[in-house]
Amino acid sequence: MKKTLIALALLSAPALADEGMWMPQQLPDIAKQLKAAGLKLDPKELTQLTEFPMGAIVSLGGCSASFVSPQGLVATNHHCVYNSIAYNSTPENDLLANGFLAKTLSDEVAAAPGSRIYVTKAVDNVTDKIIDKATAKLTGQARINAIEANQKALVAACEADEGHRCTVASYYGGLEFYLIKQLEIKDVRLVHAPAEGVGKFGGDTDNWMWPRHTGDYSFYRAYVSPEGKSAEYSEDNVPYQPEFHIKLAKKPLQEGDFVMALGYPGRTNRHRLPSEVLDTFEWSYPNTVSRFKETLDIIAEQTADNKDAELKYASRVAGLNNYMKNRQGMLDSYAESDLLERKQAEHTALKEWVNSNKKNRAAYAADLEAIEALLKKAQDEGRKSYTLDVATPRLLGMAKALYRLSNEQTKPNAERKAGFQERDLPRYRAFVAGLDRSFDVSVEKALDKHFLARYVALPKTERDAQFDAAMGITDNMSTNDLHALIDSWYASTLFTDGKARAALLEQSPEQFAQSSDPFIKAAVAMWDYDREQEAEAEEHAGKVQQAYANYMKAKIAFMKAQGKAVYPDANSTLRVTYGNVTGRDHGTHDGTAWTAFTTLRGIADKATGEGEFNAPQAQLDKIKAKDYGDYYVKSLDSVPVNYLATLDITGGNSGSAVLNDKAELVGLAFDGTLDSIISDWDFNLDNTRSIQVDSRFMLWQMEKVDGADELLRELGVK
Repeated sequence: MKKTLIALALLSAPALADEGMWMPQQLPDIAKQLKAAGLKLDPKELTQLTEFPMGAIVSLGGCSASFVSPQGLVATNHHCVYNSIAYNSTPENDLLANGFLAKTLSDEVAAAPGSRIYVTKAVDNVTDKIIDKATAKLTGQARINAIEANQKALVAACEADEGHRCTVASYYGGLEFYLIKQLEIKDVRLVHAPAEGVGKFGGDTDNWMWPRHTGDYSFYRAYVSPEGKSAEYSEDNVPYQPEFHIKLAKKPLQEGDFVMALGYPGRTNRHRLPSEVLDTFEWSYPNTVSRFKETLDIIAEQTADNKDAELKYASRVAGLNNYMKNRQGMLDSYAESDLLERKQAEHTALKEWVNSNKKNRAAYAADLEAIEALLKKAQDEGRKSYTLDVATPRLLGMAKALYRLSNEQTKPNAERKAGFQERDLPRYRAFVAGLDRSFDVSVEKALDKHFLARYVALPKTERDAQFDAAMGITDNMSTNDLHALIDSWYASTLFTDGKARAALLEQSPEQFAQSSDPFIKAAVAMWDYDREQEAEAEEHAGKVQQAYANYMKAKIAFMKAQGKAVYPDANSTLRVTYGNVTGRDHGTHDGTAWTAFTTLRGIADKATGEGEFNAPQAQLDKIKAKDYGDYYVKSLDSVPVNYLATLDITGGNSGSAVLNDKAELVGLAFDGTLDSIISDWDFNLDNTRSIQVDSRFMLWQMEKVDGADELLRELGVK
């Protein structure tokens, strides 16, 4: 009973200040909170995704960014363009270490293959078209197939407008759907990235930590055809002219000021059931941390004396380190929290509300019971297949994807599986082309040998007979035999040859079936089995979709009955989060206060001249000379570098434009603090702090250290 009362108290409280990744159209619902926090604009001005300022916010397909000039200049995080820097780096010209600056438009270089900038052009609620009357009556795989067919039809009609990418996004666990139309800019070029000693200063040691002194910013430029249309890279292309762009703030940012982050947060899980919390924190995340650590150790060992391989895996290593530290931070926070108990109490309160009257019981009770059993089945299957999923060679995954693409291309486009239509071909071409700069045989062999050894050691009853037969795995296989088998795969595969890989995109299923490549042969051999597995998964997914959507419908009704606005979990669509610039009363470990801003002094104090703290000498010289220029802040007696705010962000928000009360740029969001990243599951205002790179530091570095005068003029600074 005590837990139920706790949950009811929580749910009956008004929406917490600063909490929430709000859909722009929801902002009028929280106008009072926004105004109280300090917003000067009318919240209604922020509701239109194709007007200012929302129209200036773009997605990079995993990171957020914003137009900051009329000439298609895009500001985002250094770590969001890291792959493009690595792609253009060689042992002789290491742009990661030295940084990159295009003095003129002609000096700008193509970003990594597949790089995209997505500019939102329209957003429409299409729930009644996705779950139409006929679909609503279906269950299982039939329901999933009908939903997919409806999505594909809407997307195809939307993408009849050439050069646009359209998606149907699901909200509230499949309760609502929106069609999002975006201009797909395919010609993306790297303009400026500071040296790694700036953009990644502090490395993995400082990642998720405070105080922070990282210049996590870089610039892309969007290019289109001379006619202003989306186009592949061409020397004839011209800079895109956006309808809106964000201007730099004129008013200095101070502690206590209102700020808001506009971006594309990836995934949060605040509406998850208690059983999902338990499975995630007591099984999934611990295994993820262990696996990533093993992977990083193997990559480090294999690339220790191979600079080219090190560069190829630099982006993957950075991502793995970031993700691993994130998950470990969540685990540590979870261990010290009562999250599970509170979730259980909240869910008990929901069920009591559902069962409190006949109408609620009829509407929700059956699905609340069903979703628990369905989730349990999925969790059990995930644990059963985990070892094989981890051990599956990367090239087998590529072979399966390309063979599936070949099979799907024999069908009319509308009948192909989502993800394998004509619209997806550029992604596959980039996928195939990009392998040259992200793949090394010695590294992949070492990874396969390590993880497959663990799989082979499983009892026969716990292994996958189809996989074993296709890949040549046998019972009681010795380590030497396994290593010899893996060596034979890489000795005879065609995937290490760029031209041969590219040719696969044009091959028929019959040509695939005749291949002698070991990975392709395995993909062909497992085709029927994989389709059977897929059908079973879709049958289950259809049941989950139906039950989960109704669970969310019940939860929304319950929360609204308590007077609480309900924002959907993040799903990589445009959101707004707001808060204030502020430190924290106490650090998490040493009891010291966290100030709101860090300064250039901290860079000089941390700099060691090597490794993760290898600040450029030119930067240190300027700091020592106190050459602060127009960016000096008297109260700090220096230039601000990073600052804390109570912004509710997550992965995908990286690169988000952080705006002041007048929608002017004051920085870029790039991180959170280690003890607050559990906010993906459990928001806590006392702990939650986002970390931003201050726009004044960006400008100081560009002017005083990197000499980016033309870029500064474009930004309206000089």
